[in-house]
Amino acid sequence: MNPIAVFDSGYGGLTVLKSIVARLPQYDYIYLGDNARAPYGNRSFSVIYQYTRQAVKYLFDQGAHLIILACNTASAKALRTIQQKDLPRWYPNRRVLGVIRPSVEALGQYSKTHHIGVLATNGTVNSQSYRLEISKLHNHLEVFQHACPMWVPLVENNEHLGPGADYFIQKDLQQLLSQSVNIDTILLACTHYPLLLPKLQEFTPPDIKIIPQGNIVAEKLEDYLHRHPEIEQNCTKNNQIKFL
Repeated sequence: MNPIAVFDSGYGGLTVLKSIVARLPQYDYIYLGDNARAPYGNRSFSVIYQYTRQAVKYLFDQGAHLIILACNTASAKALRTIQQKDLPRWYPNRRVLGVIRPSVEALGQYSKTHHIGVLATNGTVNSQSYRLEISKLHNHLEVFQHACPMWVPLVENNEHLGPGADYFIQKDLQQLLSQSVNIDTILLACTHYPLLLPKLQEFTPPDIKIIPQGNIVAEKLEDYLHRHPEIEQNCTKNNQIKFL
């Protein structure tokens, strides 16, 4: 098997994998969630790079030719170094892709006010990756970011839909929306956060769109495979999924 690999700091990337498999069910997949070391959001660049590099190397050893870093923190802090430094030395004909660029590419179609809210981990917010990418592709959009350090632990500990989550979700939403009354679109820039959607929809004004990343990443992956047959032909198609 040469599966398409999906890596995340824990359970969150399952929201992306679910969308990918729904859109591209014919391929084989391997999912690696680093629950033991989650959350990644408060860790340093060097630690995130080390953890992500270990995961990427392991998934390549399992036969993957294409790896999706579903973790936004890993995409922000480790992807470029892995692409530029490690891939040419390890596997120059294999690829590692992130979720930030495809998410930003899709953002332009959603907002009418041109005020975008981004909810993410501390690591992703501090990296300024979304602000930089949005300024490159959509310089008419104004970006307002807020870090939600408690959200990933709530998901990892299966407390995200309980009453204890309400305080943190309301507080973080209010802090984001207080930055601009014109925010009409919120990007969930962490793959754990869609698991909080029922609560987010309960506490967010109904005229604000909440955008998870799963369907965006799946659509962009389908396009990538179409444009890169040299990668696509190495991805086996037995409809199998392995979870680690």
